[in-house]
Amino acid sequence: MLNIAVFGSGSGSNYQAIAEAIADGRLKARIACVISDVKDAFILERARKMGHPAVYLDCAPFKTKLDGESEKRAIRIIEEHGGNLIALAGFMRIVKAGILTAFAGRIVNIHPSLLPAFPGLEAARQAIDAGVRETGCTVHFVDGGIDTGPIICQRRVPVLPGDTVETLMNRIHEQEHIAYPEALRKIAENLDK
Repeated sequence: MLNIAVFGSGSGSNYQAIAEAIADGRLKARIACVISDVKDAFILERARKMGHPAVYLDCAPFKTKLDGESEKRAIRIIEEHGGNLIALAGFMRIVKAGILTAFAGRIVNIHPSLLPAFPGLEAARQAIDAGVRETGCTVHFVDGGIDTGPIICQRRVPVLPGDTVETLMNRIHEQEHIAYPEALRKIAENLDK
């Protein structure tokens, strides 16, 4: 069974979508714990309300990566809660070699574009600036690159005339909430084989 450690830095809407898919039986898994690098992130409040272990992880001195002692603490937290898969859900740090090795092939991420298009930050802004008619979201396995791992699933979203980053991201988020549980279900089904 998937025992998911969810990492997030913000509101936790993708965590909520995963937890609801588990609760209503669409996803055979459990939330092992929720970890955030932001002490007052709403994802931690959501987790507490849903009865899941909610852990703040101080990542100092690093601002953009999970490395060093904080990486070691993250691995210990996941292991203590029986996690066997990491779901990055709006986690705004780059995971480094230690966690990539400890959970090789068992880390997934969601990105707001149809990868390989528009990797990295500000994907919706990149899509608007490029003048594309379509973007979306991608759930993929995490490797050592930036948004380069094998794709599990994607969902498409049109870029409409007059879209702002905010209006486009709102539609992308709606599709993310469908795509993440769908991707995790595919992973869980492969475990059962």
